[in-house]
Amino acid sequence: QVQLVESGGGLVQTGGSLRLSCVASWNTFSSYAMGWFRQAPGKEREFVASIWWSGGTTTYAHSVKGRFTISRDNARNTVYLQMNSLKPEDTAVYYCAADRDGSSWYLASRSKYLEVWGQGTLVTVSS
Repeated sequence: QVQLVESGGGLVQTGGSLRLSCVASWNTFSSYAMGWFRQAPGKEREFVASIWWSGGTTTYAHSVKGRFTISRDNARNTVYLQMNSLKPEDTAVYYCAADRDGSSWYLASRSKYLEVWGQGTLVTVSS
């Protein structure tokens, strides 16, 4: 069964850090681009970050650039999102996604067709 399972969400104060993890259940994980999206209450889902198969190419939303870092460990079938200097506006459910094509995930017209999605993990940043 193809599945992504996120973990690492929780409650943190403004300025704090969290690291999200997403584990893939299939063996060809290294052939997939991976990424993170988030959806705040009452808002549409938005792109956060993506990383290509080898980890050599990463893309970030402007709102998180310089604060968040995406990385992957293909030996562990895991992608990470290190979140530093968190702000209340980072509060959202964070979703992991996977697709064999890593291009243009920041476009809503593209992201809605990504192959695999996780169930989400809630991040709450208190002020």
